[in-house]
Amino acid sequence: MASLARPLAVVTGASSGIGADLARELAKDGYDLVLVARRAAPMQALADEIKASGASATVLACDLSKAGAAKALIGEIEAQGLAIDVLVNAAGLGGSGRFDQSDPVRLAEMLQVNVVALTELTRLLLPGMVSRGRGKILLVASTAAFQPGPQMAVYSASKAYVLSFGEAITYELRDTGVHVTTLCPGPTATGFARIAGIEGVPLFNGPAHVMTAAEVAHLGYQGLKANRSVVVAGRLNALMAMSGRVAPHSLSLAIGNYLMSHQPPSSGSTGHTPPS
Repeated sequence: MASLARPLAVVTGASSGIGADLARELAKDGYDLVLVARRAAPMQALADEIKASGASATVLACDLSKAGAAKALIGEIEAQGLAIDVLVNAAGLGGSGRFDQSDPVRLAEMLQVNVVALTELTRLLLPGMVSRGRGKILLVASTAAFQPGPQMAVYSASKAYVLSFGEAITYELRDTGVHVTTLCPGPTATGFARIAGIEGVPLFNGPAHVMTAAEVAHLGYQGLKANRSVVVAGRLNALMAMSGRVAPHSLSLAIGNYLMSHQPPSSGSTGHTPPS
């Protein structure tokens, strides 16, 4: 018999990629879902899929790149009398290229989604979790969080914020019954690379294993269940993340620039061409 009080999870970025697969992981594990993203149609298809497993799913179209969107979203959830047990901050925007040549509007939207909305959603939902003495939050960062990222300077910095923020509040909440996990994927086969304009860079076309969104979501969700503070998806990604912290700064910057650059280094050709 289905429970009348199934736990409830909010998943942002739920229209595709890692966010959608995290929603599937939660649904399989007994959660009902509130799905949040800009595009309603793919979320509705996911909601129909999730319902087949016995979970319910509410679709809320919301553009988190707009100021005030996070507060409005939580207001809508609270108006429905919903108590949130799990928050998954999986929404994210990326962009590539030299900082001084980047679109200022895109940069502002990136910061709004990756930093501001993530922080606001966490702040708005945490007090209820703390008062109930239970709850979980998953923040989706990136292996880009472990070192500065030339050619993706703002994106990498925003993910460094997420990692630092997640580790700090994990410590603050250690005696509350609320647990925070920061998931750091490496290159992943989603629409992110195409939208960010980095499909043709060595990071996605080199020897490194490009994981599927389902693989990343499974590892992230298992880490969340185990109350792990930080989960780097994949052993090679974990090694690369660690090397970025211990390698000489000049070397890690040069490697990062090469991995994210469409142009071959001056010493020779990479064999990679820019995406069309």
